[in-house]
Amino acid sequence: MSWVTKLPLIAILRGIKPQEVEAHITALLDAGFDAIEIPLNSPEWEKSIALAVTLFGHQALIGAGTVLKPEHVERLYALNSKLVVTPNTEPDVIRRAVECQMLVCCGCATATEAFHAIDAGAQALKIFPSAAFGPDYVKALKAVLPAEIPVFAVGGVTPENLHEYLNAGCIGAGLGGDLYRAGQSVERTAQQAKAFVKAYKDAVQ
Repeated sequence: MSWVTKLPLIAILRGIKPQEVEAHITALLDAGFDAIEIPLNSPEWEKSIALAVTLFGHQALIGAGTVLKPEHVERLYALNSKLVVTPNTEPDVIRRAVECQMLVCCGCATATEAFHAIDAGAQALKIFPSAAFGPDYVKALKAVLPAEIPVFAVGGVTPENLHEYLNAGCIGAGLGGDLYRAGQSVERTAQQAKAFVKAYKDAVQ
């Protein structure tokens, strides 16, 4: 499959609070982002995801990260979340999310984990933590994976090194601390979002 959003960059808003959701996601969408992940280890994540879906679900793919258990999937389904991102390969989580017609981007680090994720129904993979392995490792792993499975680099991706992972075969990246850190200003989020969008466009043009 091809990736479902126009820009294959997933904004990871780890630690965001419900009262911050509207301003920061607005800044991200204004910069061109259309995939938003709120990890489940964020404060009051259910409130934040529900608000994000209500406000922006018609114009962006909204979902959750750090999804570890099938019961998390059930709660996300009730919130009309469309995206499930995991840090690990847990077949029960993947299968339940697919049954709920949610898009799963599954975290993996090895070929064994990647194929277990694909066999369970994951529609996309994230190589995590990418910076610990480097682009050469990602390129080697990508060579044995089905070409139709979108692969994202996650963990340590910056505007400066994004092109290296795209050149290694990734369709895009999940962006955490270099895009958003808990408590940062909306201006900082907007600045980093624009830097990442520019870096992506420069790399693929």
